[in-house]
Amino acid sequence: MYIWFTVLAGLAILSFSFLRTFFPYLGEDCAYILTSIKLGYRLLKYKKGKPFYSVLDHFLDAVKRHPSRIFVHFEGRQYTYGEVDRQSNKVARALQAAAGLKEGDTVALFLANEPSYIWTWLGLAKLGCPAALLNFNIRSKSLLHCFSCCGAKVIIASPELQDAVEEVLPTLREQGITVYLLSETCSIQGIHALSDKISQASDQPLSRDLRANINIRSTALYIYTSGTTGLPKAAVVTHERVWAASFLQAVCGITSEDIFYINLPLYHSAGFLIGMVGSIERGNTIVLKRKFSASQFWDDCRKYNVTVMQYIGETMRYLCNSPKKDNEKNHKVRVAIGNGVRTDVWSEFLNRFGDIQVRELYAATEGNIGFINYTSKVGVVGRVNLVHRHFFPYTLIKFDIEKEEPVRNAEGLCIEAERGETGLLVGKITQRSPFVGYAGNKQQTEKKRLRDVLKKGDLYFNSGDLLLIDHMSFVYFQDRVGDTFRWKGENVATSEVGDILTMAHCILEANVYGVKVEGHEGRIGMAAVTLKEGEDFDCSDTYKQVVNYLPVYARPRFIRIQPCLEMTGTFKMKKVKLVEEGFNPAHIKDPLYFLDTEKKTYVPLTEDIYGAIARREIKL
Repeated sequence: MYIWFTVLAGLAILSFSFLRTFFPYLGEDCAYILTSIKLGYRLLKYKKGKPFYSVLDHFLDAVKRHPSRIFVHFEGRQYTYGEVDRQSNKVARALQAAAGLKEGDTVALFLANEPSYIWTWLGLAKLGCPAALLNFNIRSKSLLHCFSCCGAKVIIASPELQDAVEEVLPTLREQGITVYLLSETCSIQGIHALSDKISQASDQPLSRDLRANINIRSTALYIYTSGTTGLPKAAVVTHERVWAASFLQAVCGITSEDIFYINLPLYHSAGFLIGMVGSIERGNTIVLKRKFSASQFWDDCRKYNVTVMQYIGETMRYLCNSPKKDNEKNHKVRVAIGNGVRTDVWSEFLNRFGDIQVRELYAATEGNIGFINYTSKVGVVGRVNLVHRHFFPYTLIKFDIEKEEPVRNAEGLCIEAERGETGLLVGKITQRSPFVGYAGNKQQTEKKRLRDVLKKGDLYFNSGDLLLIDHMSFVYFQDRVGDTFRWKGENVATSEVGDILTMAHCILEANVYGVKVEGHEGRIGMAAVTLKEGEDFDCSDTYKQVVNYLPVYARPRFIRIQPCLEMTGTFKMKKVKLVEEGFNPAHIKDPLYFLDTEKKTYVPLTEDIYGAIARREIKL
């Protein structure tokens, strides 16, 4: 008997060793698949359940279970689940009385990262009102555009953003948009104080009948994408998408006992959906920061016993570039969730700050396909598995970078990329994985739809991103294609930036693209321009145009003057060669200019300036 037991034990050990040798990630794969199935079942239950059970209902259940649990830490103050609930009741009642809001009315939030963002959104949700989350960097033309595309008739702004609102106030009043400021008083005609009305309102619960017609396909949010440069696109985020995004914390193993540090803006999907809404789904505690601070980051983590952090590539790099200290591994952070970190920065982060599980993900606010790296492998954004691919069909297709279009065969169908080959990611549009599109922008919505991909009549979402799947089923992000690039964690739309540049009186045409800078994530903005006949490049006027109409991250830092712009056979501007040539004045004969933030103008790009940028003496 003992011999048989020994043999069986030996076979079990050999089997385990075999599996670990040939399937080293089997354990992680199985755990991820099991968690995904459980969460998928929950979402299916919410879809079929009546009345519809929303994230708001989940929050209200959490309030009943633990009203005294701290929900938000912010600048030395703390707010419990019960306090946030009561404050959101007051917001809802104040807006109901003052603005006459009812189910389906869209309200734009032009707010900084602060607790009022959370309870204002919850208050709107209690009235059945979708919220449009405005990027607080946008101004002028971009700000006005946001109202027309999402149909908002009310805007709620932070006091520190009053100047930006005043700038467009005449147009807002003409359009009949009601403007509220989160302050006790306001002397500006056409802007109404809201805080006084909130403080006087009742904090009693509101009837569920106020949102009786909301269902899982209803619009919950509008989140602006393509960088909110020039003319942002309002991605329609349904309640189904809100639930799906909130599950990411669960996928990463986050629990109700965790403390989640949010230093990304709440107008972004990452901060709002994965961070704040994800914490509601988990029932845990948030540490909210107005903005990221590398110098305060680890002190905050120690002060609040943070266990989960969010990042983008830039913030991870800032942490790694900060001065080294003796107590760098003295913290309780166990998981980091985010995207866009370079492999070298990722490795350095782990070496300096300890054994933190980095959960790098790939997703788009409006997209229908995403990945997450649930393993410890550095540099990847996810893994391919059959269950994920079955429920959310996708493929990588061959892409012609020069022509900026998919490669098609003689039958007019796309060609799938091989393993180990870079390809364009496309996700099949189905009832389970829909692509809702952009509010008030049918043209841009249609532009993201790709037809006749693998068979005639099929329909896919065009991610606009090049990815690679290796022979071990790991997924790698490679690059963006077409008319957007990413800088400082923001998507920049080249066509809109080009439109702004051509408003300068000297510029005839502009071809905008992103170029890589050593030691930085993403690509920084650059433009090749032609000048109007008889005109010289006007450094001052061009500077004024980009500063007045574009957020900091979207402003082209480099300008290249060309006699003419190269076009493709279909009259599209050629970018590939320009991107490869970059901005080194030693290699480019065309005149080059650099946006000097200190001198507040464009200046000739000299080899000295180029060298200072390469040595990181000039901050970009």
